[in-house]
Amino acid sequence: MDKNKIKKVGVILRPSTPELQESYFELVKIFKQHNIEVAIESVSGGMIGVMGMDFDLLCQEVDMLVTLGGDGTLISAVRRSFRYDLPIFGVYAGNLGFLADVKLEELNDFVQNIVEGNYRVDERSILELKFTKNNKEVVQYAFNDIVLTRHSVSNMIHVETLVDGKAFNTYFGDGVIISTPTGSTAYNLSAGGPVMFPLTNVFSLTPICPHSLTQRPVVLPGKFAIEMKTPKERALLIIDGQDKLELEQNETIKIKLATNRVKLVHREEFNYFDVLKEKLGWGE
Repeated sequence: MDKNKIKKVGVILRPSTPELQESYFELVKIFKQHNIEVAIESVSGGMIGVMGMDFDLLCQEVDMLVTLGGDGTLISAVRRSFRYDLPIFGVYAGNLGFLADVKLEELNDFVQNIVEGNYRVDERSILELKFTKNNKEVVQYAFNDIVLTRHSVSNMIHVETLVDGKAFNTYFGDGVIISTPTGSTAYNLSAGGPVMFPLTNVFSLTPICPHSLTQRPVVLPGKFAIEMKTPKERALLIIDGQDKLELEQNETIKIKLATNRVKLVHREEFNYFDVLKEKLGWGE
């Protein structure tokens, strides 16, 4: 990616937040002052009364994506745009996020740095999920996590897991969280999983309320691929907390880290450990 050739950016707004209209116009003004064209995605545009572009067309025309909202908005945009290999950064509307780390008041200085090439592009792992539905292979991506959990509150779930085709474990409990390093501070952390530095090429398996206390989280190298199936029950598959799919008994899903990586744009001085301290209260 040529850092000095950002000529056009595409904007995605947090859904169901029409009050972002004023912030969007301010964002457009800032980019135009630096001779960078701005296009908005059609659903976001419709929300604030502005003509927008189809998302896939937008991704083909812009050099960078910008989200205005929070981490959820950024995660959704990452998943939808992943195959276009675009750098992306988040302007947060509300509280500082783990991913969206630029305030609107800081945007003018940040865009100046973008124009001058003074910014960082961090490459982060993303999970690739494959399964068969109606005799067709379905491929989806998860930037935070994939949760395989029980279909009914009254039942526990058995999850048979293979690593590179070899039997690894059978989880018995409420389910399993498969987390990227980026998602390690989300549901994974609440379930007792490890915090993983976001630029590492690994993923973790964290059992949710396991029936056996000897079942512990495990971190696996990114080169491994896993297969999971629920031989005794139906199950729910939840992707980044945003998409929910039902799995029938004995269906198999295949999960690995995608070959390409997500390109997150940050200020040069961005420090992940500072964010951890602020968000998690470390050291207080």
